[in-house]
Amino acid sequence: MARRPGAPAAYVEEFSFVSPLVKYLLFFFNMLFWVISMVMVSIGIYARLMKHAAALACLAVDPAILLFVVGVLMFLLTFCGCIGSLRENICLLQTFSICLTIVFLLQLAAGVLGFVFSDKARGKVSELINNAIVHYRDDLDLQNLIDFGQKEFSCCGGISYKDWSQNMYFNCSEDNPSRERCSVPYSCCLHTPSQAVINTMCGQGMQALDYLEAGKVIYTNGCIDKLVNWIHSNLFLLGGVALGLAIPQLVGILLSQILVNQIKDQIKLQLYNQQHRADPWY
Repeated sequence: MARRPGAPAAYVEEFSFVSPLVKYLLFFFNMLFWVISMVMVSIGIYARLMKHAAALACLAVDPAILLFVVGVLMFLLTFCGCIGSLRENICLLQTFSICLTIVFLLQLAAGVLGFVFSDKARGKVSELINNAIVHYRDDLDLQNLIDFGQKEFSCCGGISYKDWSQNMYFNCSEDNPSRERCSVPYSCCLHTPSQAVINTMCGQGMQALDYLEAGKVIYTNGCIDKLVNWIHSNLFLLGGVALGLAIPQLVGILLSQILVNQIKDQIKLQLYNQQHRADPWY
């Protein structure tokens, strides 16, 4: 950047391609999610430590483990973004941008594959629900999650209420000594507004009854069909949630790339100034 003799040198020295607005906007953007990630990790660790050892049998659907893993990944990713933007480090910013792009593409691919291969996705959900039914009494968090789902969707089991026979406590076999033999959880029971006290034994012996008789006391339809129907009737809501997750990622990618380009331009400017510092016309 040449200038005429007598032009103020301070302008050349103080000029910077790096915008403070972009730099600190990216920093505070990552700082916010960095704090959120630490909270997620803390909650995940606390929930895991407070669990009984038997909960280890169902790690695949353990909310505490899932929360911890997501929190750690978010912590590492936002750490690169925070330090990279604050120190104007191209390597960290590129790592942040590439990793965030990969996460975004994985989420997009998962959504597309779930839509295209909906039958296989349904089978995977069915497998997950059946696995959760098997470990219902092993994990208190999982138990509360299943009870919430059955009450919220007014359903019972995966395909039907008889799926609860897969659980060792609710199994209908004659040699099952459990007091809950051939029963279903109380969350399967029909809710009556006038009921002041929840009857936790309302599902006693329901698996031994046919659909018509059991339907007078409990929900007989499975949760998989209810879940599919809910998804079909709430596509706009799910689309809004997906958009809400995608926008921060795209903003992070955009800001990091803008800052990387500005840093590269600033480096070129500094090299140019060093090469022409001895030039009396500079």
